Amino acid sequence: MSRGIVHLVGAGPGDPGLLTIKGRSLIEEADVIVYDALVNPSLLLLNDDAEKIDVGKRGGDHTMGQEDINKLLCELGKAGRKVVRLKGGDPFLFGRGAEEVEALRLEGVEVRVVPGVSSAIAVPELAGIPVTHRDHSSMVTFVTGHERADRGGDRLNWSNLAACGGTIVILMGMGNIGRISTALIEGGLPSDTPAAVVTDGSTVNQRCLRSRLGDVAEDVSQKGLKAPGIIIIGDSVRSMDVLGDLG
Repeated sequence: MSRGIVHLVGAGPGDPGLLTIKGRSLIEEADVIVYDALVNPSLLLLNDDAEKIDVGKRGGDHTMGQEDINKLLCELGKAGRKVVRLKGGDPFLFGRGAEEVEALRLEGVEVRVVPGVSSAIAVPELAGIPVTHRDHSSMVTFVTGHERADRGGDRLNWSNLAACGGTIVILMGMGNIGRISTALIEGGLPSDTPAAVVTDGSTVNQRCLRSRLGDVAEDVSQKGLKAPGIIIIGDSVRSMDVLGDLG
């Protein structure tokens, strides 16, 4: 039996038009597509013949655990299948892509990675927020707002993060936005630091909230904004007033 291959393909932030040309080609040629919850469903229509397997994780409700996903990918690759592991955004930015590559390599399965347009940059950008700006921010920090449950608490040093300056982009932090904003203020960031939240970024359902660090959690609650969302903190948020919606 011929050996299969698994491609980890970044699906981009939500807009199907932001899928890379290489990613589209691999989807069209795949025998099976193993996809995440945040993948735009229209991408699955690019290949009517492929088997589709939903392994998405939605706010703690997991269709399949990560160890089972790793096992599934290994089994499909060993069976000689051409597999596309379709992951939202970019596979290696808080996407556990590296864990999947490691599992496949340990089992001797050929694996390749196709980078995707990351929501961490694209979603703020489409809302008119450049994550770096010559006048406002010469650095950017990407942070996960949802760490591993088995760690027993934050390992992030929020005080150090608050002191770094620049733009802070927080993914998967909607459920912890109150705790995050409080920790950053306690770490030294002024409560009036510009902040924004963009939900369902790059899609027709995109919503954007402009706020301040001290008010953002309450504002999100009042507006009823829900995940998936990205939190952006720093002076670059001011660019929204000039640039406007760029989606």
